[in-house]
Amino acid sequence: MAPVTSLASTVDQRIADALSAALPEAGTADPLLRRSDRADFQANGMLALAKKLKGNPRELAGKVVDALSQGDVIKEVEVSGPGFLNITVTDRAIIETLAARVADDRLGVPYATDPGTTVIDYAQPNVAKEMHVGHLRSAVIGAAMVEILEFTGENVIRRHHIGDWGTQFGMLIQYLTEHPHELDHKRAESVSGEEAMSNLGRLYKAARTVFDADEEFKARARDRVVALQAGDAQTLTQWQRFVDESKIYFHSVFDKLDMEIRDEDVVGESGYNDMLEETCRILEETGVAVRSDGALCVFFDDVKGPDGNPTPLIVKKTNGGYGYAATDLSAIRDRVGNLKANTLLYVVDARQSLHFKMVFETARRAGWLNDQVHAVQLAFGTVLGKDGKPFKTREGETVRLVDLLDEAVERASAVVREKGEGLGLTEDEIVERATEVGIGAVKYADLSTSASRDYKFDLDQMVSLHGDTSVYIQYAYARTRSIFGKAGDRTPVARPELELAPAERALGLHLDQFGEVVAEAASAYEPHKLTAYLYQLASLFTTFYDKCPVIKPAPPQEIAENRLFLCDLTARTLHQGMALLGIRTPERL
Repeated sequence: MAPVTSLASTVDQRIADALSAALPEAGTADPLLRRSDRADFQANGMLALAKKLKGNPRELAGKVVDALSQGDVIKEVEVSGPGFLNITVTDRAIIETLAARVADDRLGVPYATDPGTTVIDYAQPNVAKEMHVGHLRSAVIGAAMVEILEFTGENVIRRHHIGDWGTQFGMLIQYLTEHPHELDHKRAESVSGEEAMSNLGRLYKAARTVFDADEEFKARARDRVVALQAGDAQTLTQWQRFVDESKIYFHSVFDKLDMEIRDEDVVGESGYNDMLEETCRILEETGVAVRSDGALCVFFDDVKGPDGNPTPLIVKKTNGGYGYAATDLSAIRDRVGNLKANTLLYVVDARQSLHFKMVFETARRAGWLNDQVHAVQLAFGTVLGKDGKPFKTREGETVRLVDLLDEAVERASAVVREKGEGLGLTEDEIVERATEVGIGAVKYADLSTSASRDYKFDLDQMVSLHGDTSVYIQYAYARTRSIFGKAGDRTPVARPELELAPAERALGLHLDQFGEVVAEAASAYEPHKLTAYLYQLASLFTTFYDKCPVIKPAPPQEIAENRLFLCDLTARTLHQGMALLGIRTPERL
């Protein structure tokens, strides 16, 4: 089915046409249309146009009104203030536009006009290390951007750049070589993520103790690093055991987050080893990188250290080892050359912004990035505790991600149990709803904050039924479903001939904006714009539910059908919008 033209787009085009007809000397002028609390829409373009034409903005606005066709879509236009156009659309136009949305599986949301291929780098845990609260934002924001971009028609390739290489593996592999049963499992059947992480944690502590105390072991561990980098078969086999054990743990955490991480999308630091030397050679031969004190470096005029001297990006160290930059630059070469990406999106902590600024500029100088292929860091802030300080345990340690998620589900369980008593939910249903509510609350709190800002992790607020929370939206969705459970033989039918109540109009006009909000969230990489839209939709639905009876007291048949129609589109929009954020919408809550 063809995409549905929103009322905003239709009105914008009508005003643009009237502008051209009334003021041909203006050329193509932007009406600057926006939603307004004075009318349905307000066009502010007359002010800039009057300045350009050296005319009176109110007079120009009057000419445009005279040229504007009214009746089918536009009900009323008034000139206000210094030349604003306040526009009210017809009730018929609202319902007919929404009816076209209901008839479409995509709710009339158009695909992007020029989709490309985006590689999203997100959810990057480290092998043999526990995931903590700092890993939350990359995973949640990245997964939402994958869904939003794919919904717009973009070809999205996921990449999880896990930390699976480096000098620490020499110590771990050597210890495992000398204690070969340390990663053995108690049972032959499936192993829990908790047990896998326990194995890894125990081995890491034991290896570190020996490494710090035994100089001979330390020497053997360093030799093992050399063997690993040289591709020694036995060393790689032991290294793979760490990767496999870590994946058991990773998948268990991502399962808790209700997030799919596929093995084929996990391409860690090790995945680019074979490219590192060639990357360095290309950079040096083209003059992008130069030797400085034996290291291969890239310098920038605007990047200086505290002493005022240039701070370089070190691609290859003096000892011949490769820095993170060599791996990141090789990843860019792979993603552009082999995956044919137009856009590289990195969902990475804001504290790494300088590193990525230098990496991207180096890639541009090398010709790997250009006007057709660009890289963007979707930089995110820090998760803070209620006190506004970095989130720590009472003992001052970093909070484990699994503990945080388990606590969120536990808090949600109390809310669901209290609300669910009257619904006759079984214990299994309560557990399932608590998981959907708790994990949804954590994701929503993260996504509803502009990514670049820090935010406070407050579980009491997150699982509240009041305010800007996912639970409030989930509850609004469940309420729409309960209405249909009581509707009897009444079905949703669009009735364009009816006059709409103010709460119906407000809900309808907001429903019509869904596609524009999705497009904006996709193009600006700002999922918080979608959360704000959904919260407002749930709020408008709550007002509609209070002021416009659907079932009791029973309104006339055609009014009930039209209101059920609005309930149906609200439910589908809430469900689709929350799905794009990776949040489930329970049918009963």
